[in-house]
Amino acid sequence: MCQLLGMNANTPTDVMFSFTGLATRAAEHQDGFGIAFFEDRGLRHFIDPVSALHSPVAEMVRRYPIRSEVVIAHIRKATVGEVALQNCHPFVRELWGRYWVFAHNGDLKDYAPRLHGAYRPVGGTDSERAFCWLMQELAKAHASVPSVDELSCTLRELLPQPAAHGTFNMLLSNGQALWAHGTSQLYSVERRHPFVTTRLADEDLSIDFAAHTTPQDRVALVATQPLTRDEDWQAFAPGELRVFRQGQRAP
Repeated sequence: MCQLLGMNANTPTDVMFSFTGLATRAAEHQDGFGIAFFEDRGLRHFIDPVSALHSPVAEMVRRYPIRSEVVIAHIRKATVGEVALQNCHPFVRELWGRYWVFAHNGDLKDYAPRLHGAYRPVGGTDSERAFCWLMQELAKAHASVPSVDELSCTLRELLPQPAAHGTFNMLLSNGQALWAHGTSQLYSVERRHPFVTTRLADEDLSIDFAAHTTPQDRVALVATQPLTRDEDWQAFAPGELRVFRQGQRAP
């Protein structure tokens, strides 16, 4: 099973601690990794078809405090598509003058959506096909960039279609919000004042968030499995879509 990590915050925040916990899981998921950081309308996007435990790119991410309000990361265990750079998540496309980023965990059986627009996969994964289809359908549904609420409504109509073909845990963002959809295994947690000391679940590492935050800060995290031992991670219900804005779950 691939590993997902998403972050949404109300102020630019680094993800070094959480990414360190995620990268530890590359011991069993060695077929590449990727991470994308939104910065205003810009995007920093790093992918490597090497295990995140050994990749110099991953080492740079662990040590470089890039601050962002929305981050999507992925640790790959290949099931469909060869181990290659073009098959590394997250995938990126442009729509309505904004970057869109997508990462997926799961397998979609007999999934061959009709792609007739500008969105075509470069690699050979079912994940990228699903992303291209989503971009195509969003472009058909709206003439220009809609509100986050409108996008959420459209996604609730679209996401059951690829999900009907198998496991469809996914993260999606255009920098304005983080959309997370779970069908089998996905969790989220929200951090806010008063912040506490937190320990990683897979490594002997802890951090006192109170020393690095202000009382106004809020951060929401989404992961395939809880990354920390002592926080209240909430499991997604099958087929549930959660939307995060400004570091908290939207109604």
